[in-house]
Amino acid sequence: MTVSLRYPLLKCQALAWLVAGRRRAALACFDRMLVCAPHDRYAMASRAHVLGQLGEKEAAIQALRQLTAAHPGHAAGWFNLGFVLEETGHLADAGAAFHQATEAAPGLDRAWYGLALVRIRERRLDEAVAALQKNTQLQPMSPHGWYQLARVHVDRKAPEEALRIIRHLHRFEPRIAAQLERETGLCAARV
Repeated sequence: MTVSLRYPLLKCQALAWLVAGRRRAALACFDRMLVCAPHDRYAMASRAHVLGQLGEKEAAIQALRQLTAAHPGHAAGWFNLGFVLEETGHLADAGAAFHQATEAAPGLDRAWYGLALVRIRERRLDEAVAALQKNTQLQPMSPHGWYQLARVHVDRKAPEEALRIIRHLHRFEPRIAAQLERETGLCAARV
């Protein structure tokens, strides 16, 4: 069978194995797809994703490193690499990967959020604020970035900024605002 016909067949087989919950069989298909097309972005990303699902985090990291080396402008690859690196405690490398994702796609709000979470864990709070501000600019109605931003302001000893955010959250996420009030001890006047 020619390579041009084999690749789509393998892709269909991999998808069928995934639907059936047979990740190892799907992984074998993705490996064979990469024999047909060694730098195929779809096969590389899918392989890395399945490795992550199987709990093989170091293998997933290696696969994502190969993906980002072959496709350095692929923001999703950088984001996924950052996610797995952060999950495994490789904070410096995770921060670099999230940064690469934001460079490749400045509008990728989840990359800014991931970068912020890494910076919070590293206690680089000013950098976390900058990343969270970008995240909330891109996703103004999502409470996650606002919640983290308020928490960072409290940690930075800037309660007035945290109160401003709590007041803002009361407008569209009153439960999150109330949670922040409980956790921080700050009480914002209701809008």
